[in-house]
Amino acid sequence: MFINELSPIFQQLAQHPASFFGGFFSGVLRLNLADDPVKTWLDKQLGVSTYPSATTEANNGKATGPQSITID
Repeated sequence: MFINELSPIFQQLAQHPASFFGGFFSGVLRLNLADDPVKTWLDKQLGVSTYPSATTEANNGKATGPQSITID
């Protein structure tokens, strides 16, 4: 049962090892793909210069700081 849950990870690792380990290490090192120097390196590799901003998604258009909620 545990092997069935991990099989998609092993399939991706076998099919695309460089992409898999690149994504794995960027997650472990908590690299933001929209920040330099990662952004400039990706621009050179892919020839793409636009990335979505993670800060607008995290704030959801609201100001930073404490927010109040009400629970009924």
